[in-house]
Amino acid sequence: MTDILNPMLVVGGMGLISAVLLAIASNVFAVEIDPKVEKVRSVLPGANCGACGFPGCDGLANAIAEGRAPVNACNVGGKPVAEQIADIMGVNAANVERKVATVLCQGDCNKAKEKYKYEGIKDCRAANILQGGSKACSFGCLGCGTCKDVCAFDAIEIIDGVAFIDKEKCTSCMKCIEVCPKSIIELVPYDNQFVVKCKSKDTGKEVRSKCSIGCIGCQICVKNCPENAFSFENNLAKINYEKCINCGVCAEKCPTKAIYSNAAKDIAV
Repeated sequence: MTDILNPMLVVGGMGLISAVLLAIASNVFAVEIDPKVEKVRSVLPGANCGACGFPGCDGLANAIAEGRAPVNACNVGGKPVAEQIADIMGVNAANVERKVATVLCQGDCNKAKEKYKYEGIKDCRAANILQGGSKACSFGCLGCGTCKDVCAFDAIEIIDGVAFIDKEKCTSCMKCIEVCPKSIIELVPYDNQFVVKCKSKDTGKEVRSKCSIGCIGCQICVKNCPENAFSFENNLAKINYEKCINCGVCAEKCPTKAIYSNAAKDIAV
């Protein structure tokens, strides 16, 4: 009996000693966690998408608590989460602004011409390898739905060969921006109601020959904007959203309707 009992006592004693030593070590070498980190982490959405530039929500929570990231760094959480974090950090959330992704192209099957009929893999990156895609406009949306495939929030639809993003569903995770080979998806302020939905740098004559709804560089929007919110470069008009007051004059004056009303959601009507 002792042959069995003695080894058990020895092993049990060693386990007890080890447990005591580990308990002591955990107290001696314990790393204190900033309470703000835990509070910030508790309000983050947990998407761990990396769109903020940090390794998941834990990494972002640490960065915000240490002052290395702004309170509105989480694109997925948007303004509601940013406001909660601002309260935790004791800062002003007045300037927190939600942004959403927008496809800067309206050249669908009825408005944009094609160079050839593409019947390959339904992937914009694959289509882009073949002479920049089938569309005559080399800047236009290829409409294969690669952005839709990577969107985890069901915010993207492909309508008549062009991607459209529902601003109510968009979380600004930027996955669609990263995957688009044409770089025509950009973040715009949620509250802004107008956007130039064209990225073509071609001259007006070239644009007209390829697409009926592209920006032709006439600069009518630039000349008529009461707030001087437009800039013009590389044959393309662009809105300065900080100056824009959503008056809609630009959209009314645009002869090709390249300036799109984004008031409700970015879905074609």
